[in-house]
Amino acid sequence: MAWWKAWVEQEGITVKGSSHFNPDPDAETLYKAMKGIGTNEQAIIDVLTKRSNAQRQQIAKSFKAQFGKDLTETLQSELSGKFERLIVALMYPPYRFEAKELHDAMKGSRDDVSGFVDPGQAVQDAQDLYAAGEKIHGTDEMKFITILCTRSATHLMRVFEEYEKIAGKSIDDSIQSETHGSLEEAMLTVVKCTRNLHSYFAERLYYALKGAGTRDGTLIRNIVSRSEIDLNLIKCQFTKMYGKTLSSMIVGDTSGDYKNALLNLVGSDS
Repeated sequence: MAWWKAWVEQEGITVKGSSHFNPDPDAETLYKAMKGIGTNEQAIIDVLTKRSNAQRQQIAKSFKAQFGKDLTETLQSELSGKFERLIVALMYPPYRFEAKELHDAMKGSRDDVSGFVDPGQAVQDAQDLYAAGEKIHGTDEMKFITILCTRSATHLMRVFEEYEKIAGKSIDDSIQSETHGSLEEAMLTVVKCTRNLHSYFAERLYYALKGAGTRDGTLIRNIVSRSEIDLNLIKCQFTKMYGKTLSSMIVGDTSGDYKNALLNLVGSDS
């Protein structure tokens, strides 16, 4: 099924990069856009939101080689506000050294290699979760953390089913009644991502845009991070869940260059 996985990943991408890519003219375009008095924001949008992250890294190298300046630092000095925040986020490599260190430190926390589910182990995990929460006064938080953070997604789905049979309530309800604060939020996030990853991100984007004000950090982080993974699939789920498109909410809640750059990254609604 490798072909299916590849197809889904490709269909989910909203930013696929330039098929006839040359970093040198792109770097020159960006240099001219920021040279002298004033900044050509549209030129910056046209280049950086239509290139993949790997291509942006090559543009940054070319910019440094041609003009002796760091591209990210130059962008930061020329731009401001939410637009600067978004554009600078686009320039970060997806896997920084710090991220690798964190990954290595936590390596082996979850078994996502195999889709195999041991029904007996799933029942045992469900019983252990019940015994760690609903069955006792207080909560054995470490037991919740251990099971939710080390089992594969396919295994956890079976655990959640078995848990509801044993407890007579969903794992979500138990987490909400047995924990609170950051731990509650973290565990509910694990459950939501396990059940439907695209629904989780759709929900995050919706509440970033809903109501008075915009949670720009959430909006930028999720659109930038998922644009080369599965943003198209998240957009479809967004429309199913909320009856409106992600683009329409962006248009209604943002403005100017910031809005235009976001819409480029999100892509068309068709």
